[in-house]
Amino acid sequence: MVNPNAGTAGKAPSAVLLVDDEAALLQSLRLGLEWEFDLDLASSAAEAELLMATRSSGVVVCDHLMPGEEGLQFLSRASERFPRTARILITGYMNPELLSRSVARARLSACILKPVRAAELATAIRAAMKPVGAPPAP
Repeated sequence: MVNPNAGTAGKAPSAVLLVDDEAALLQSLRLGLEWEFDLDLASSAAEAELLMATRSSGVVVCDHLMPGEEGLQFLSRASERFPRTARILITGYMNPELLSRSVARARLSACILKPVRAAELATAIRAAMKPVGAPPAP
């Protein structure tokens, strides 16, 4: 879904890929973010990887614990296969050591604790989309 209000100077916005096996959370985040971002949704790491192979994503946001493959494993692999795509992990575990290792292992832009609010996630996505060294927005 393309948002005609997103992006600047006629540039198409970078897609944001949301990955979560919980359909209700995925739809809730979609409703809170679709007005600002061009979104793709995936319910598993395998589905997300297929989407990433066919469509460029500026940011991928992935839940940590999912059946089949954990989000951290997927994001670690994505950092190698799609190094220009920023990665954000959503987790319900408040373990500082895990969070620190996760950020380093998958080169995460952010790690957000559940329950996640769309506004908080939007802020993290905007920050992840900024080029390194870009000045802060006024």
